[in-house]
Amino acid sequence: MELSIILPTYNEGRNLSDLIPKLEDSIKDHVDRFEILVVDENSQDSTNKVLKNLQDTYKNIKFIVRKAEPSLPLSIYEGILKADYDFVMWLDADGSMTPDAVVALIKRQKLNFDDVIIGSRFVEGGGYKGVKPNSQKNIFKTFRNIYNSEDSILAVTLSKLFNIFLNYIMKSDIKDMTSGFIIGKKNLFKGDRIYKCFQDADYGEYFTFLINELQNKNIKLIEVGYICATRVHGVSKTGTNYRQLIKRGIPYLLTAYKIRYENEKNK
Repeated sequence: MELSIILPTYNEGRNLSDLIPKLEDSIKDHVDRFEILVVDENSQDSTNKVLKNLQDTYKNIKFIVRKAEPSLPLSIYEGILKADYDFVMWLDADGSMTPDAVVALIKRQKLNFDDVIIGSRFVEGGGYKGVKPNSQKNIFKTFRNIYNSEDSILAVTLSKLFNIFLNYIMKSDIKDMTSGFIIGKKNLFKGDRIYKCFQDADYGEYFTFLINELQNKNIKLIEVGYICATRVHGVSKTGTNYRQLIKRGIPYLLTAYKIRYENEKNK
């Protein structure tokens, strides 16, 4: 397998300095060749300096600075278009998807070359932020772990509720509709209809559009559980208060209703 890993970023310099060396070390024994594409939204922190230092050690890092209007979905799509290898994966740059989780998805992909593999917090082996691997899911310990991180208990709780609502509205068999952690053949993520999934979204709801489009094309989707890690550095782009989170959440719900309506109309 030859793999391109896409990291969309904005002000994640400190997290990249931790994440990229760990990715490099973890992945090298599981793929023949790989590259890391950092697609940056003109960060105002140390990202530029961090990437230049990392490129001195790791020659397979590409640093792409977008000049267009900021857009998480279009940053990812630009990474797909500029990827050199036949398989692509993308994940958050804040460390919530750990190198061990990345390896788990790669291993499953190698067993299912023609399918798309999704990292899922809501299937067996998965867990939301604050849950520690190999431990019982205790809600009080989970909240304490989140409280001691840079994440928001409110954001984590509302995000989980949004996923429940999305599954209810769409009646989907995919449990993690907002995962943003995925691997598959590059050609499955290209074309006009796929591009529209990214183009029509403001933020993470692109993933819901994408899942629906892949299912409509009869592509098999496999969820692999992973424990979502808490943020170590920086501030979440999703929001930390009710107003910000509800503003982020409404497009997800509208997306779900739109997809359900279109799917029922096309039956």
